Amino acid sequence: MHNPAQNADLIRRSLFSVWHPCSQMKQYESFPLIPLERGKGAWLYDFEGNRYLDAVSSWWVNLFGHCNPKINAAIRDQLERLEHAMLAGFTHEPVIKLSERLREIAPSSLGHCFYGSDGASATEIALKMSAHYWRNMGHSDKTQFISLKNSYHGETLGALSVTDVALFRDAYGALISQQATVASPDARLADPGESGEDYAARCAQMLEEHLARHHRSIAAFIVEPLVQGAAGMAMHHPSYLTLARQICDRYEVHLIADEIAVGMGRTGTMFACEQGKISPDFLLLSKGITGGYLPLSIVMTKDDIYQAFYDDSTARGFLHSHSYTGNPLACRAALATLDIFRQDDVLNANRRKAEYLNRISEPLREMPMVRNWRNTGMIWAFEVAPSRDRFAQRCFQLGLQHELLLRPMGNTVYFMPPYVVDEEEMRLLVERTSAVMERLA
Repeated sequence: MHNPAQNADLIRRSLFSVWHPCSQMKQYESFPLIPLERGKGAWLYDFEGNRYLDAVSSWWVNLFGHCNPKINAAIRDQLERLEHAMLAGFTHEPVIKLSERLREIAPSSLGHCFYGSDGASATEIALKMSAHYWRNMGHSDKTQFISLKNSYHGETLGALSVTDVALFRDAYGALISQQATVASPDARLADPGESGEDYAARCAQMLEEHLARHHRSIAAFIVEPLVQGAAGMAMHHPSYLTLARQICDRYEVHLIADEIAVGMGRTGTMFACEQGKISPDFLLLSKGITGGYLPLSIVMTKDDIYQAFYDDSTARGFLHSHSYTGNPLACRAALATLDIFRQDDVLNANRRKAEYLNRISEPLREMPMVRNWRNTGMIWAFEVAPSRDRFAQRCFQLGLQHELLLRPMGNTVYFMPPYVVDEEEMRLLVERTSAVMERLA
Protein backbone atom coordinates (compact mmCIF):
# COMPACT_ATOMS: atom_id res chain seq x y z
CA MET A 1 0.00 0.00 0.00
CA HIS A 2 1.37 3.41 -0.96
CA ASN A 3 2.13 5.75 1.92
CA PRO A 4 2.72 9.39 0.92
CA ALA A 5 2.83 10.40 4.59
CA GLN A 6 5.75 8.07 5.18
CA ASN A 7 7.53 9.65 2.20
CA ALA A 8 7.24 13.11 3.76
CA ASP A 9 8.20 11.86 7.23
CA LEU A 10 11.36 10.16 5.95
CA ILE A 11 12.43 13.28 4.05
CA ARG A 12 12.04 15.41 7.18
CA ARG A 13 13.90 12.94 9.42
CA SER A 14 16.71 12.42 6.93
CA LEU A 15 17.35 16.16 6.58
CA PHE A 16 17.66 16.49 10.36
CA SER A 17 19.91 13.46 10.93
CA VAL A 18 21.75 12.37 7.75
CA TRP A 19 24.57 14.33 6.12
CA HIS A 20 24.25 13.16 2.53
CA PRO A 21 27.34 12.60 0.34
CA CYS A 22 28.48 14.82 -2.51
CA SER A 23 25.68 17.26 -1.68
CA GLN A 24 25.06 20.84 -0.71
CA MET A 25 22.43 20.06 1.91
CA LYS A 26 20.64 23.41 1.45
CA GLN A 27 19.77 22.42 -2.12
CA TYR A 28 17.45 19.73 -0.78
CA GLU A 29 15.08 22.57 0.13
CA SER A 30 14.48 23.01 -3.62
CA PHE A 31 15.22 19.47 -4.80
CA PRO A 32 13.72 17.13 -2.17
CA LEU A 33 15.22 13.76 -1.34
CA ILE A 34 13.54 10.63 -2.74
CA PRO A 35 12.86 8.10 0.06
CA LEU A 36 13.21 4.63 -1.45
CA GLU A 37 11.11 1.71 -0.27
CA ARG A 38 12.46 -1.09 -2.44
CA GLY A 39 14.24 -2.06 -5.63
CA LYS A 40 13.72 -4.77 -8.20
CA GLY A 41 15.76 -5.38 -11.33
CA ALA A 42 16.66 -2.08 -12.98
CA TRP A 43 13.99 -0.17 -11.00
CA LEU A 44 13.79 1.71 -7.70
CA TYR A 45 10.44 2.48 -6.00
CA ASP A 46 9.42 5.11 -3.45
CA PHE A 47 6.66 4.97 -0.82
CA GLU A 48 4.19 6.74 -3.10
CA GLY A 49 4.48 3.98 -5.70
CA ASN A 50 6.58 6.00 -8.13
CA ARG A 51 9.28 4.07 -9.98
CA TYR A 52 12.62 5.18 -11.39
CA LEU A 53 14.76 3.37 -13.95
CA ASP A 54 18.23 3.25 -12.39
CA ALA A 55 20.10 4.51 -15.46
CA VAL A 56 23.30 5.14 -13.45
CA SER A 57 23.43 1.81 -11.55
CA SER A 58 23.25 3.69 -8.23
CA TRP A 59 26.63 5.40 -8.63
CA TRP A 60 27.94 2.77 -11.05
CA VAL A 61 27.83 -0.19 -8.64
CA ASN A 62 24.76 -2.26 -9.53
CA LEU A 63 25.44 -4.83 -12.25
CA PHE A 64 22.66 -7.40 -12.07
CA GLY A 65 19.71 -5.48 -10.71
CA HIS A 66 18.39 -4.67 -7.29
CA CYS A 67 17.48 -7.64 -5.08
CA ASN A 68 19.04 -10.14 -7.45
CA PRO A 69 17.88 -13.60 -6.26
CA LYS A 70 21.23 -15.32 -6.88
CA ILE A 71 23.24 -12.77 -4.93
CA ASN A 72 20.57 -12.67 -2.21
CA ALA A 73 20.79 -16.44 -1.81
CA ALA A 74 24.60 -16.42 -1.57
CA ILE A 75 24.56 -13.76 1.16
CA ARG A 76 21.84 -15.58 3.13
CA ASP A 77 23.82 -18.81 3.00
CA GLN A 78 27.01 -17.09 4.17
CA LEU A 79 25.15 -15.27 6.93
CA GLU A 80 24.44 -18.62 8.61
CA ARG A 81 28.13 -19.63 8.45
CA LEU A 82 30.42 -16.68 9.17
CA GLU A 83 29.50 -13.00 8.99
CA HIS A 84 32.97 -11.59 9.67
CA ALA A 85 36.34 -12.33 11.22
CA MET A 86 39.60 -10.43 11.12
CA LEU A 87 41.85 -11.41 8.23
CA ALA A 88 45.10 -10.81 10.14
CA GLY A 89 46.16 -14.23 11.41
CA PHE A 90 43.00 -15.88 10.07
CA THR A 91 41.52 -16.75 6.70
CA HIS A 92 38.27 -18.17 5.35
CA GLU A 93 36.96 -19.93 2.27
CA PRO A 94 35.12 -17.03 0.57
CA VAL A 95 38.19 -14.78 0.45
CA ILE A 96 40.38 -17.65 -0.78
CA LYS A 97 37.92 -18.64 -3.50
CA LEU A 98 37.45 -15.05 -4.63
CA SER A 99 41.20 -14.49 -4.86
CA GLU A 100 41.62 -17.68 -6.87
CA ARG A 101 38.76 -16.80 -9.22
CA LEU A 102 40.12 -13.32 -9.85
CA ARG A 103 43.59 -14.70 -10.53
CA GLU A 104 42.06 -16.99 -13.18
CA ILE A 105 40.32 -14.20 -15.09
CA ALA A 106 42.55 -11.15 -14.54
CA PRO A 107 45.34 -10.12 -16.91
CA SER A 108 48.35 -12.42 -16.65
CA SER A 109 50.72 -12.25 -13.68
CA LEU A 110 48.22 -10.56 -11.32
CA GLY A 111 48.26 -13.31 -8.73
CA HIS A 112 48.00 -11.57 -5.34
CA CYS A 113 44.91 -9.85 -3.89
CA PHE A 114 44.93 -7.29 -1.07
CA TYR A 115 41.48 -6.32 0.26
CA GLY A 116 40.03 -2.99 1.34
CA SER A 117 36.61 -1.49 1.91
CA ASP A 118 35.97 0.94 -0.98
CA GLY A 119 37.45 2.46 -4.10
CA ALA A 120 39.37 5.26 -2.43
CA SER A 121 40.89 2.70 -0.07
CA ALA A 122 42.09 0.68 -3.06
CA THR A 123 43.79 3.78 -4.46
CA GLU A 124 45.45 4.46 -1.11
CA ILE A 125 46.64 0.85 -0.89
CA ALA A 126 48.14 0.88 -4.38
CA LEU A 127 49.93 4.21 -3.87
CA LYS A 128 51.40 3.08 -0.55
CA MET A 129 52.31 -0.35 -1.88
CA SER A 130 54.09 1.12 -4.89
CA ALA A 131 56.16 3.61 -2.88
CA HIS A 132 56.93 0.97 -0.23
CA TYR A 133 58.04 -1.46 -2.93
CA TRP A 134 60.57 1.06 -4.25
CA ARG A 135 61.78 1.72 -0.71
CA ASN A 136 62.28 -2.00 -0.10
CA MET A 137 64.20 -2.17 -3.38
CA GLY A 138 66.56 0.62 -2.34
CA HIS A 139 64.89 3.47 -4.27
CA SER A 140 63.43 5.47 -1.39
CA ASP A 141 63.45 8.63 -3.54
CA LYS A 142 60.62 7.26 -5.73
CA THR A 143 57.72 8.73 -3.75
CA GLN A 144 55.83 10.80 -6.34
CA PHE A 145 52.89 9.88 -8.56
CA ILE A 146 51.37 11.14 -11.79
CA SER A 147 47.85 10.92 -13.14
CA LEU A 148 45.85 12.22 -16.08
CA LYS A 149 44.40 15.67 -16.24
CA ASN A 150 40.77 15.56 -15.02
CA SER A 151 41.40 12.20 -13.35
CA TYR A 152 39.36 10.91 -10.42
CA HIS A 153 40.66 8.25 -8.04
CA GLY A 154 38.78 8.91 -4.79
CA GLU A 155 38.35 11.53 -2.11
CA THR A 156 40.51 10.45 0.82
CA LEU A 157 43.66 12.54 1.16
CA GLY A 158 46.03 10.17 -0.63
CA ALA A 159 43.51 9.53 -3.40
CA LEU A 160 42.84 13.26 -3.74
CA SER A 161 46.53 13.82 -4.43
CA VAL A 162 46.09 11.98 -7.75
CA THR A 163 42.58 13.34 -8.42
CA ASP A 164 42.38 16.35 -10.73
CA VAL A 165 38.78 17.49 -10.28
CA ALA A 166 38.76 20.97 -8.80
CA LEU A 167 35.40 20.54 -7.09
CA PHE A 168 36.86 17.74 -4.96
CA ARG A 169 40.42 19.02 -4.56
CA ASP A 170 40.29 22.74 -3.97
CA ALA A 171 38.84 22.75 -0.45
CA TYR A 172 41.52 20.36 0.78
CA GLY A 173 44.56 21.50 -1.21
CA ALA A 174 46.46 22.50 1.92
CA LEU A 175 46.10 18.97 3.30
CA ILE A 176 47.30 16.94 0.35
CA SER A 177 50.57 16.38 -1.45
CA GLN A 178 49.99 17.93 -4.87
CA GLN A 179 51.04 15.53 -7.63
CA ALA A 180 51.70 16.20 -11.30
CA THR A 181 49.26 15.50 -14.14
CA VAL A 182 49.84 14.76 -17.81
CA ALA A 183 47.56 15.36 -20.78
CA SER A 184 44.39 13.28 -20.93
CA PRO A 185 43.89 11.24 -24.13
CA ASP A 186 40.18 12.21 -24.01
CA ALA A 187 39.19 11.90 -27.69
CA ARG A 188 37.04 15.04 -27.47
CA LEU A 189 40.26 17.06 -27.17
CA ALA A 190 41.73 15.88 -30.49
CA ASP A 191 42.48 18.54 -33.07
CA PRO A 192 40.16 18.84 -36.09
CA GLY A 193 40.96 15.99 -38.46
CA GLU A 194 43.02 14.16 -35.81
CA SER A 195 41.81 10.66 -34.98
CA GLY A 196 41.33 9.48 -31.41
CA GLU A 197 44.18 7.02 -31.90
CA ASP A 198 46.54 9.71 -33.18
CA TYR A 199 45.63 11.98 -30.28
CA ALA A 200 46.23 9.11 -27.83
CA ALA A 201 49.71 8.66 -29.33
CA ARG A 202 50.39 12.39 -28.93
CA CYS A 203 49.36 12.26 -25.27
CA ALA A 204 51.50 9.18 -24.71
CA GLN A 205 54.46 11.12 -26.09
CA MET A 206 53.80 13.83 -23.50
CA LEU A 207 53.73 11.14 -20.80
CA GLU A 208 57.11 9.89 -22.02
CA GLU A 209 58.57 13.39 -21.98
CA HIS A 210 57.45 13.85 -18.39
CA LEU A 211 58.87 10.51 -17.26
CA ALA A 212 62.14 11.14 -19.08
CA ARG A 213 62.63 14.19 -16.85
CA HIS A 214 61.20 12.94 -13.55
CA HIS A 215 61.22 9.12 -13.47
CA ARG A 216 63.82 8.92 -10.70
CA SER A 217 61.31 10.40 -8.24
CA ILE A 218 58.11 8.81 -9.61
CA ALA A 219 56.79 5.58 -8.14
CA ALA A 220 53.72 5.07 -10.33
CA PHE A 221 51.41 6.38 -13.03
CA ILE A 222 47.71 5.84 -12.24
CA VAL A 223 45.11 5.80 -15.00
CA GLU A 224 41.40 5.07 -15.48
CA PRO A 225 41.54 2.74 -18.50
CA LEU A 226 39.35 3.72 -21.49
CA VAL A 227 36.91 5.96 -19.58
CA GLN A 228 37.57 8.77 -17.11
CA GLY A 229 34.32 8.77 -15.18
CA ALA A 230 34.19 12.02 -13.21
CA ALA A 231 35.74 13.88 -16.17
CA GLY A 232 32.36 13.50 -17.87
CA MET A 233 32.85 9.96 -19.22
CA ALA A 234 35.92 11.02 -21.18
CA MET A 235 36.74 8.11 -23.50
CA HIS A 236 40.10 7.35 -25.08
CA HIS A 237 41.55 4.92 -27.57
CA PRO A 238 42.90 1.66 -26.06
CA SER A 239 46.25 2.19 -27.80
CA TYR A 240 47.03 4.74 -25.08
CA LEU A 241 47.19 1.90 -22.56
CA THR A 242 49.54 -0.09 -24.78
CA LEU A 243 51.88 2.86 -25.13
CA ALA A 244 51.67 3.81 -21.45
CA ARG A 245 52.65 0.27 -20.47
CA GLN A 246 55.71 0.41 -22.72
CA ILE A 247 56.72 3.85 -21.44
CA CYS A 248 56.33 2.89 -17.77
CA ASP A 249 58.47 -0.20 -18.34
CA ARG A 250 61.13 1.88 -20.10
CA TYR A 251 61.45 4.29 -17.16
CA GLU A 252 60.85 1.80 -14.31
CA VAL A 253 57.58 3.35 -13.13
CA HIS A 254 54.63 1.26 -11.95
CA LEU A 255 51.38 1.36 -13.92
CA ILE A 256 48.23 1.38 -11.77
CA ALA A 257 45.00 0.57 -13.61
CA ASP A 258 42.09 2.05 -11.65
CA GLU A 259 39.22 -0.15 -12.80
CA ILE A 260 37.01 0.69 -9.85
CA ALA A 261 34.33 2.08 -12.18
CA VAL A 262 35.27 0.53 -15.53
CA GLY A 263 36.07 -3.04 -14.50
CA MET A 264 33.70 -5.99 -14.23
CA GLY A 265 32.50 -5.88 -17.82
CA ARG A 266 31.49 -2.23 -17.97
CA THR A 267 33.62 -1.38 -21.02
CA GLY A 268 32.75 -4.55 -22.98
CA THR A 269 35.55 -6.76 -21.66
CA MET A 270 35.82 -8.03 -18.11
CA PHE A 271 38.68 -5.61 -17.48
CA ALA A 272 39.18 -2.45 -19.52
CA CYS A 273 42.95 -2.89 -19.72
CA GLU A 274 42.39 -6.06 -21.75
CA GLN A 275 41.55 -3.82 -24.70
CA GLY A 276 45.04 -2.33 -24.58
CA LYS A 277 46.45 -5.86 -24.32
CA ILE A 278 48.33 -4.98 -21.14
CA SER A 279 48.83 -6.27 -17.63
CA PRO A 280 49.26 -3.44 -15.11
CA ASP A 281 51.42 -3.64 -12.01
CA PHE A 282 48.35 -2.94 -9.89
CA LEU A 283 44.68 -3.50 -10.81
CA LEU A 284 42.07 -1.77 -8.62
CA LEU A 285 38.55 -3.18 -8.29
CA SER A 286 35.50 -2.09 -6.31
CA LYS A 287 31.96 -0.85 -7.10
CA GLY A 288 30.55 -3.65 -9.31
CA ILE A 289 32.68 -6.43 -7.82
CA THR A 290 29.89 -7.31 -5.35
CA GLY A 291 27.09 -6.55 -7.80
CA GLY A 292 26.39 -3.35 -5.87
CA TYR A 293 25.53 -5.13 -2.63
CA LEU A 294 28.33 -4.63 -0.10
CA PRO A 295 31.46 -2.47 0.24
CA LEU A 296 34.57 -4.26 -1.00
CA SER A 297 37.72 -3.27 -2.85
CA ILE A 298 40.64 -5.28 -4.14
CA VAL A 299 44.16 -4.43 -5.24
CA MET A 300 45.64 -7.12 -7.45
CA THR A 301 49.39 -7.12 -8.03
CA LYS A 302 52.28 -9.14 -9.39
CA ASP A 303 54.52 -11.68 -7.73
CA ASP A 304 57.70 -9.59 -7.94
CA ILE A 305 55.98 -6.81 -6.00
CA TYR A 306 54.65 -9.30 -3.45
CA GLN A 307 58.11 -10.85 -3.04
CA ALA A 308 59.66 -7.44 -2.26
CA PHE A 309 57.66 -7.44 1.00
CA TYR A 310 58.25 -11.11 1.89
CA ASP A 311 60.94 -10.94 4.56
CA ASP A 312 61.82 -11.68 8.18
CA SER A 313 61.66 -7.97 8.96
CA THR A 314 58.23 -6.68 9.98
CA ALA A 315 59.17 -3.22 8.72
CA ARG A 316 59.51 -4.60 5.18
CA GLY A 317 55.97 -5.99 5.31
CA PHE A 318 52.97 -4.06 3.99
CA LEU A 319 51.54 -2.71 7.25
CA HIS A 320 48.12 -1.60 6.08
CA SER A 321 44.75 -2.86 7.28
CA HIS A 322 41.00 -2.32 7.31
CA SER A 323 38.75 -3.70 10.03
CA TYR A 324 36.46 -5.33 7.46
CA THR A 325 39.21 -6.54 5.12
CA GLY A 326 37.99 -9.52 3.08
CA ASN A 327 34.56 -9.58 4.72
CA PRO A 328 33.00 -13.03 4.06
CA LEU A 329 29.56 -11.65 3.18
CA ALA A 330 31.04 -9.25 0.63
CA CYS A 331 33.27 -11.99 -0.80
CA ARG A 332 30.27 -14.29 -1.24
CA ALA A 333 28.40 -11.50 -3.03
CA ALA A 334 31.43 -11.08 -5.31
CA LEU A 335 31.61 -14.82 -5.98
CA ALA A 336 27.90 -14.85 -6.87
CA THR A 337 28.51 -11.90 -9.20
CA LEU A 338 31.29 -13.81 -10.97
CA ASP A 339 29.01 -16.86 -11.20
CA ILE A 340 26.39 -14.78 -13.02
CA PHE A 341 28.98 -13.54 -15.49
CA ARG A 342 29.93 -17.11 -16.33
CA GLN A 343 26.52 -18.77 -16.26
CA ASP A 344 24.64 -16.08 -18.21
CA ASP A 345 27.34 -15.27 -20.82
CA VAL A 346 27.00 -11.65 -19.72
CA LEU A 347 29.72 -10.07 -21.85
CA ASN A 348 28.22 -11.32 -25.11
CA ALA A 349 24.72 -10.38 -23.95
CA ASN A 350 25.97 -6.89 -23.12
CA ARG A 351 27.44 -6.48 -26.60
CA ARG A 352 24.03 -7.22 -28.12
CA LYS A 353 22.37 -4.76 -25.73
CA ALA A 354 24.89 -2.06 -26.57
CA GLU A 355 24.28 -2.56 -30.28
CA TYR A 356 20.53 -2.32 -29.71
CA LEU A 357 20.69 0.88 -27.65
CA ASN A 358 23.02 2.48 -30.19
CA ARG A 359 20.58 1.57 -32.95
CA ILE A 360 17.46 2.96 -31.26
CA SER A 361 19.18 6.10 -29.97
CA GLU A 362 19.58 7.75 -33.37
CA PRO A 363 16.72 10.26 -32.81
CA LEU A 364 18.28 11.30 -29.50
CA ARG A 365 21.75 11.63 -31.03
CA GLU A 366 20.35 13.91 -33.77
CA MET A 367 18.67 16.36 -31.40
CA PRO A 368 20.11 19.88 -31.91
CA MET A 369 21.39 20.24 -28.35
CA VAL A 370 23.18 16.86 -28.22
CA ARG A 371 26.97 16.96 -28.74
CA ASN A 372 29.76 14.37 -28.64
CA TRP A 373 27.63 11.23 -28.44
CA ARG A 374 29.96 8.39 -27.45
CA ASN A 375 29.82 4.81 -26.26
CA THR A 376 32.20 2.28 -24.72
CA GLY A 377 30.65 -1.05 -23.73
CA MET A 378 27.75 -0.37 -21.38
CA ILE A 379 28.57 3.33 -20.96
CA TRP A 380 27.00 6.10 -23.07
CA ALA A 381 27.46 9.85 -22.74
CA PHE A 382 26.78 13.14 -24.48
CA GLU A 383 26.99 16.86 -23.77
CA VAL A 384 24.10 19.31 -23.91
CA ALA A 385 24.88 22.63 -25.58
CA PRO A 386 24.68 25.45 -25.05
CA SER A 387 25.30 25.14 -21.31
CA ARG A 388 22.27 25.95 -19.18
CA ASP A 389 22.04 27.33 -15.64
CA ARG A 390 21.74 24.56 -13.03
CA PHE A 391 21.48 22.04 -15.84
CA ALA A 392 22.41 18.98 -13.78
CA GLN A 393 19.76 19.66 -11.11
CA ARG A 394 17.04 20.45 -13.66
CA CYS A 395 17.85 17.38 -15.72
CA PHE A 396 17.80 15.20 -12.60
CA GLN A 397 14.38 16.54 -11.55
CA LEU A 398 12.89 16.22 -15.03
CA GLY A 399 14.28 12.71 -15.25
CA LEU A 400 12.44 11.72 -12.07
CA GLN A 401 9.23 13.12 -13.54
CA HIS A 402 9.80 10.80 -16.51
CA GLU A 403 10.59 7.72 -14.34
CA LEU A 404 14.34 8.02 -14.90
CA LEU A 405 17.22 8.25 -12.46
CA LEU A 406 19.73 10.41 -14.35
CA ARG A 407 22.61 12.12 -12.59
CA PRO A 408 24.40 14.46 -15.04
CA MET A 409 27.92 15.73 -14.38
CA GLY A 410 27.89 19.38 -15.39
CA ASN A 411 26.33 19.39 -18.85
CA THR A 412 27.24 15.74 -19.50
CA VAL A 413 24.38 13.24 -19.50
CA TYR A 414 25.35 9.58 -19.29
CA PHE A 415 23.79 6.14 -19.15
CA MET A 416 25.37 3.35 -17.16
CA PRO A 417 22.44 0.97 -16.55
CA PRO A 418 22.50 -2.40 -14.79
CA TYR A 419 23.28 -5.27 -17.15
CA VAL A 420 19.79 -6.73 -16.60
CA VAL A 421 18.19 -3.84 -18.50
CA ASP A 422 16.00 -5.23 -21.27
CA GLU A 423 14.99 -3.87 -24.69
CA GLU A 424 11.73 -2.36 -23.45
CA GLU A 425 13.59 -0.55 -20.67
CA MET A 426 16.26 0.66 -23.08
CA ARG A 427 13.56 2.08 -25.37
CA LEU A 428 12.00 3.81 -22.38
CA LEU A 429 15.40 5.21 -21.37
CA VAL A 430 16.05 6.68 -24.80
CA GLU A 431 12.52 7.98 -25.37
CA ARG A 432 12.18 9.54 -21.93
CA THR A 433 15.65 11.10 -22.11
CA SER A 434 14.64 12.64 -25.43
CA ALA A 435 11.54 14.04 -23.75
CA VAL A 436 13.67 15.50 -20.96
CA MET A 437 15.95 17.16 -23.53
CA GLU A 438 12.93 18.68 -25.27
CA ARG A 439 11.68 20.08 -21.96
CA LEU A 440 15.12 21.55 -21.21
CA ALA A 441 15.26 23.15 -24.65
